[in-house]
Amino acid sequence: MSASAGGRRTVEEQLSRVLDAVQTLPPEIRALRDAASRTLAGPAVAAHDIPLFDNSAMDGFAVRYEDVAAASAAQPAVLRVVADLPAGVSDDPPLGPGETARIMTGSPTPTAADAIVPFEDTAGGLADSLGEVRVLRAPAAPGAFVRRRGADLHAGDPVVLAGERLGPFQLSAAVAAGVDPVSVTRAPRVAVVSTGSELLAPGDPATRGRIPDSNGPLLELLVAEADAEVVLVARVADDADGVRAATASAVERGADVIVFTGGVSAGAYEPVRGAFDGGGQVEFASVAMQPGKPQAFGVLDSGALVFGLPGNPVSVAVSFEVFVRPALLALQGRTEIHRPRATFTADAGWTTPPGRRQYLPAVVDLAARTVRPATAGGSGSHLAGGLARAHAFAIVPAEVEAVAVGDPIDVMLVG
Repeated sequence: MSASAGGRRTVEEQLSRVLDAVQTLPPEIRALRDAASRTLAGPAVAAHDIPLFDNSAMDGFAVRYEDVAAASAAQPAVLRVVADLPAGVSDDPPLGPGETARIMTGSPTPTAADAIVPFEDTAGGLADSLGEVRVLRAPAAPGAFVRRRGADLHAGDPVVLAGERLGPFQLSAAVAAGVDPVSVTRAPRVAVVSTGSELLAPGDPATRGRIPDSNGPLLELLVAEADAEVVLVARVADDADGVRAATASAVERGADVIVFTGGVSAGAYEPVRGAFDGGGQVEFASVAMQPGKPQAFGVLDSGALVFGLPGNPVSVAVSFEVFVRPALLALQGRTEIHRPRATFTADAGWTTPPGRRQYLPAVVDLAARTVRPATAGGSGSHLAGGLARAHAFAIVPAEVEAVAVGDPIDVMLVG
């Protein structure tokens, strides 16, 4: 990887430094019901087949195919109903020639049956389904509408792989396969600290010179969305001692990651820089990206990763997506640590910063495969209102001087 123009670090160089410092958190054994959203440390292996037994895919009649192979409306096959099989029964009634069992969806198929005739393919349907049934249409072939045991998974097959998240679909599949318990990585513990003497608590009335702390709530939700646990939320004034105190509190709470917002630039009141600069643990860098140029990263003696992000809300959102979120997922041992990306077509033009990769809050039209800025104000890192409309970031390479309508644009999908 090469340094970018002007001596700034590339995004890839900064991210590499971050990921090189990540060590996967230790595994723990959890009951499946308590492991939702966790990352598997080892594969979840099926305890039994799916389906567990041959069963009916339709409400109708379990038949011997040879008894109904020639059935038609002109010459119905007449069968005697000898059993009734609602879902949940374990009965396995014998079926002789000319005999059938009424069966409901999901009920075990009798061993003697090799096809299901749906109610709608009989003369009387459900209303005339006990005693005798007249089959008007033959099944397509033996095995019609029979769900075979193990057709989906066999006992011993992996259901969810190590490094994958136990989301709703994965957890449901694991339950269906009888998996319990599971080995998952511990959720990262994260401290979120906003810096700035101008910050007010969310909900407090704004006044001249004071603004609401929107970064704290933003990061709380982003951290939770990354399946990590927030153990501390704090606001400190532009004071290095306040940063040191917040750091000590985070370490006491067992934080694996501490995320600061603000105080990392080269101004007169930069508390994160004041607390850490020169100490050897946290490095301050200029990254060739917009927004998010000033970045800080390091590792404390406790092992906690420290991120220092710029203070403007869009910078925080971008920096989190580019650096912090991948680190949180890597801590969990996640196989895929990056947001999905796709190429869209610009349906508006906009300017780009010279020599820096641009991450622009954007709105995408999935049907038309188009992308446009989320705000008319452009890419200003202070334009927090535009985040409400953004569900993607348009990523424009540093060498591109401007985006024109019709240009192909790489897009990171975030919502």
